[in-house]
Amino acid sequence: MKKILVANRGEIALRIMRSIKEMGIQTVAIYSEADRHSPHVIYADEAVCVGPPPSNASYLLGDKIIEACLQLNVDGIHPGFGFLSENAEFTRKVTEAGITFIGPSPEAMEVMGSKLAAKAAVAQYDTPMVPGTDKAIDDIGEAIEIAKEIGFPILIKASAGGGGKGMRIVERAEDFEEQMKLAVSEAESAFGDGAVFIEKYIASPRHIEIQILADQHGKTLHLLERECSIQRRHQKVIEEAPAVIMTEELRQAMGQTAINVARACNYHGAGTVEFLMDENRNYYFLEMNTRLQVEHPVTEMITGMDIVKEQVKVARGEKLSFEQADIQPNGHAIELRIYAEDPKNNFLPDIGNLQTYRPPIGNGIRVDDGFREGMDIPIYYDPMIAKLVVHADTREAALQKMKQAIRDYKIVGVETTLDFGYWVMDHPAFISGDIDTHFIKKYFKPEYLDKKLNEDEAVIAAALAVQFLEKNKVKSAASANQEASSKWYKNRVRR
Repeated sequence: MKKILVANRGEIALRIMRSIKEMGIQTVAIYSEADRHSPHVIYADEAVCVGPPPSNASYLLGDKIIEACLQLNVDGIHPGFGFLSENAEFTRKVTEAGITFIGPSPEAMEVMGSKLAAKAAVAQYDTPMVPGTDKAIDDIGEAIEIAKEIGFPILIKASAGGGGKGMRIVERAEDFEEQMKLAVSEAESAFGDGAVFIEKYIASPRHIEIQILADQHGKTLHLLERECSIQRRHQKVIEEAPAVIMTEELRQAMGQTAINVARACNYHGAGTVEFLMDENRNYYFLEMNTRLQVEHPVTEMITGMDIVKEQVKVARGEKLSFEQADIQPNGHAIELRIYAEDPKNNFLPDIGNLQTYRPPIGNGIRVDDGFREGMDIPIYYDPMIAKLVVHADTREAALQKMKQAIRDYKIVGVETTLDFGYWVMDHPAFISGDIDTHFIKKYFKPEYLDKKLNEDEAVIAAALAVQFLEKNKVKSAASANQEASSKWYKNRVRR
């Protein structure tokens, strides 16, 4: 492989290109008119404009991207995450065009892209699953009876897609019909597929995921776990590795389950198997993401592995060069997703100009970003600005390093999740590791950030006051010394 096109934008496109260039491979960027001056475009060896700002007129135009690849003699396409990364039809077209898709087969994507199909596939390995239906439910009367049998509260979930869309928690039988209609409608709107199924609702789960890597020669390994329980709107905000709750016995069991899930769909490449874990440490298969995850850096930090490089090697047909026993956790890593969002206003996206943008630097600090000072945050895409990742010998040291890195990260012009991240790092429940997916709902209130900001302002004011007093002390001392010297000189002259 001599030339790879990255079918994505922003921070993930830039992060992928860095690894590809280190492998001696040329890079091609695609960009919309809104991203013409983005760092990933400037960094690439070649760049192609694929259309106007909206995603459906640019980054989602698979045929146009393939056409650009053929014109530029591109050997491979790396999709990153989002956009076309889990689009089986695009993957199939890429392969038919004679281009290597750096990811799994379209067949594996199709199986794992449907939660019901995934359940059926992994059942052959006795994979633990949340009690529920194994097929789509369209008869409301039948669905209510099944829900009663499972026991309320239950969860209605869309078979296609993710991100919390087409998902409804139902506490009582009398609310079921209305919530099911809403779930079906939302699923049809978001995914073009209204199929929904029912699961027992796990009240206070942890979200634990296992990174897997498989070559095309039958070897599948896991790269340990990540804790991803700090979420808003069913989407992750903070991730860490390893998980605080993990024991070696549990890690081996979950790791083997994840490997079995990958084998169930003949998977190759990098992927993530996600689980829910209840308060008794029972874990249940949730889904498999057939792509690179946003939070992959924490795994890289504790394993010393470059997952993107491994993806490319697997796509080239190479065998994995290491064994399961070689993968051991080294220290602790934490990632904070820095979004252009206002945590004080229900995490609503914010737009504006990055008047000041200065990321932190230092040993054990990694920033994957796609913006520079003076750039605008566009309204057309996900509002993530960067991933701030820290690594240290222990979790306690990583927490302190993250807090300092947040203090050192200077962003002016848009609201961000930086202060929220600091609040989480400082919260007793997070420090102790006693967390679940309802952490924000249980503990966070917008006024807590106002309180922290007021405290910060007080600290700054106190520091400035001390500085002012010290400065004036110096001035006063200098003035007194000057006056004394002047008197001494005058007395000497008089003599």
